Amino acid sequence: MNVLVTGSNGQVGSEIKELIQHSTLNIQNYDFYFTTSQDLDITDFDLVKKYITDNKIKIVINCVAYTAVDKAETEKELADKINHLAVKNLAQLSSEFGIKLIHISTDYVFDGANFKPYTEDDATSPQSVYGKTKLDGEKAILEYDLKNSIIIRTSWVYSYYGANFVKTMLRLGKEKESLGVIFDQVGTPTYAKDLAKAILEIIQHSKFNIQNSSTHTEIYNFSNEGVVSWYDFAKEIMKMAKLNCIINPIETYQYPTPAKRPHYSLLNKSKIKSTFNLGIPYWKDGLDDCLRRLGERR
Repeated sequence: MNVLVTGSNGQVGSEIKELIQHSTLNIQNYDFYFTTSQDLDITDFDLVKKYITDNKIKIVINCVAYTAVDKAETEKELADKINHLAVKNLAQLSSEFGIKLIHISTDYVFDGANFKPYTEDDATSPQSVYGKTKLDGEKAILEYDLKNSIIIRTSWVYSYYGANFVKTMLRLGKEKESLGVIFDQVGTPTYAKDLAKAILEIIQHSKFNIQNSSTHTEIYNFSNEGVVSWYDFAKEIMKMAKLNCIINPIETYQYPTPAKRPHYSLLNKSKIKSTFNLGIPYWKDGLDDCLRRLGERR
């Protein structure tokens, strides 16, 4: 079965590629096609249609996203083009050719005002352009009511690859004696490698492969296990990397940003765990593995 992974230079796409190419994961009967924005511009409907038909694609894992949360406030058109209109292209083509689509979304579709972990059925209310465009992408998929296709909402993604919070903290931790990090935003980090593993398990699962086992698109939440603030996350990075930088807790108002962030981003993962029999690692275990790969674990 031919699988297209778009955005393969991003954090999740890169981890999927590495798992396929360099690990002992038993992925049989699947041929993977990895594309970047240079190889395949998914905002170009005709180009994507030709690629899908030429390569007989049966599954699309969409890892493309505009993720510059603050820049999106002034680059609304570009964010919408990538996070919404390009996703609509994939949804339309998936409907036309009977393709199973896996699309990665975000906790930013919520307003962060909850007091208990968000379920897939909780009301959405994005507070930023980024969150709104990601929600519009979800809606574009749901409008086509794709069979055996899924949307995965995730949070606080970091990886061995790309720019992310962990790498920023490592850099600043070596440059500065102290840092102020927000303590009143709570959620769970997601190690992109763990999300990539989950996606690869899902595409092999019987509930994803049995014809019409799901008659419409399903939404699932995924992050690592546990609860943490950005402050606690930064503290653990410094501890594991044995950096002497002092982390001081600050409130959101002390670090103003163009885009509003959810104060509460905990995701209830019961649905994805029970449906696909997934085991999800604790967030510290993911961080430990990432730091070891980066050569920063002390």
